[in-house]
Amino acid sequence: MPENWWEQLRSLLMRPILPIGSSGVSLGVLLQLIFLAALLFFLTSRTRRWLIRRLEAGTKLDASARQAVGSIFSYIALLAGFVLILQTVGIDMTGFSVLAGGLGIGLGFGLQNIANNLVSGLIVLLERPVKIGDRIEVAGTEGQVVEIRARGTIVLTNDNIAIIIPNSRFITEEVVNWSYSDPKVRFRVPVSVSYDSDVRLVEKVLLEVARGNADVLTDPPPVVRFLEFGDNGLQFELRAWSVTLVQRKGKLVSDLNFAILDAFRAHGIEIPFPQRDVRWKGTLPPGAGARGEE
Repeated sequence: MPENWWEQLRSLLMRPILPIGSSGVSLGVLLQLIFLAALLFFLTSRTRRWLIRRLEAGTKLDASARQAVGSIFSYIALLAGFVLILQTVGIDMTGFSVLAGGLGIGLGFGLQNIANNLVSGLIVLLERPVKIGDRIEVAGTEGQVVEIRARGTIVLTNDNIAIIIPNSRFITEEVVNWSYSDPKVRFRVPVSVSYDSDVRLVEKVLLEVARGNADVLTDPPPVVRFLEFGDNGLQFELRAWSVTLVQRKGKLVSDLNFAILDAFRAHGIEIPFPQRDVRWKGTLPPGAGARGEE
């Protein structure tokens, strides 16, 4: 009985179930293929993480460069390993010609976007238009790049929301990178004062406020620009550089606005509010001039 059971199982495993190649692919070969493929993905993932840690400890590459090296290694290892697995389990590679043709048609239609994102991911890793830690704006999304994957890049917003952006957008659309080659970013804070204000005092106060903020750089120094004579007041702009709050630009602008308001009130500098003069042409409406006659 045990021998008959083993012979039946062996016969079941050796029975062809997929018409690939001259003899087909049996259930046993398919199970072996699945096991070796899962083992390949596991070993490649572990080796990729080990390689990134080794690069971090032994080289001066930044996080994005280490991620790029690890990802490219995993792609090559998976491709070479999968070909080796097919040869190991005895699958005839010539039998995949029809399958490859069908896959090509699928890539041309249903899988076009996936293939586009995969190729774009390789371009992003090699050319590095964005790197891990960069502050970017793309397709209406603003945040910090935390991970670059094969098909998409993960961007973390200031609301702690992770957004996965397809890599093709970094190739085909306009990308604003706040820290591409230099971490310093200049912030602009518009300010309006009344026409009665001492413009030199306004300039002095704005510079004092900027220099008193620990997140504002002294080199390059902050500057004040007198932009125009506005409808409701004189328009100034405080321009200050920072590296510490590039990921939280709203906080720096808010801190400067609070300090500017306190300093203006201390020096008696008035911030104007919108004013409009209304002139009525023609006859007054009935009863308009009767007010105050009683």
